[in-house]
Amino acid sequence: MAIGTELWSFTLVVGLLTLTPGLDTALILRTAGLGHRRRAWGVVLGIQTGTLLWGALTSLGLTALLTASQLAYETLRWAGAGYLLWLGARMVWSTVRRTRGTAVEDGVSRAATADTLGGGWRQGALTNLLNPKIGVFYVAVLPQFIPAGAPHFTTGVLLACVHILLGVLWSTALIYCARALSGWLRRPAARRTLDRVTGTVIVGFGIRLAVTD
Repeated sequence: MAIGTELWSFTLVVGLLTLTPGLDTALILRTAGLGHRRRAWGVVLGIQTGTLLWGALTSLGLTALLTASQLAYETLRWAGAGYLLWLGARMVWSTVRRTRGTAVEDGVSRAATADTLGGGWRQGALTNLLNPKIGVFYVAVLPQFIPAGAPHFTTGVLLACVHILLGVLWSTALIYCARALSGWLRRPAARRTLDRVTGTVIVGFGIRLAVTD
């Protein structure tokens, strides 16, 4: 097949994947909904940095280690599960502290979610890179859309960039939708509800990653 046909086919596959609600969607909506615009864009950039790295590593053949080595996969899987459990539990616990109304604890909670691009980038990148299923997805899917005779690395990175472009466009829509509700979501009761729901969802993803082979 020509590269154009493969490109459109890959775009359809990752487009459907991008639109499927998941961990990335929950993080972006929660961050933008609280009015943390810079941090929300940082989360988006971090997630897409992880996507680019997964695409590049897959094109080099390095992520095949995840499917070839049980130890490599399990190490990354447990690291990712631990991070998600910590991240989700921290969100839920912060709502308990805010309910108690301790001013010092509120200050710590605000500092932990400061509206900074770098803080959001770290959160997004870690969430993406510590999920071995993304690496396995790229190992299983990406090579199928690289035509025979095409430069493997260049074409693989090009396809990853298509995934990134779709992710950025969808994230932009999510951020603007969340901003429309940010005034309501920044109310204390609404923020507690949002953090509890998002934290529970993230803990659920962490548990699923831990128990799924």
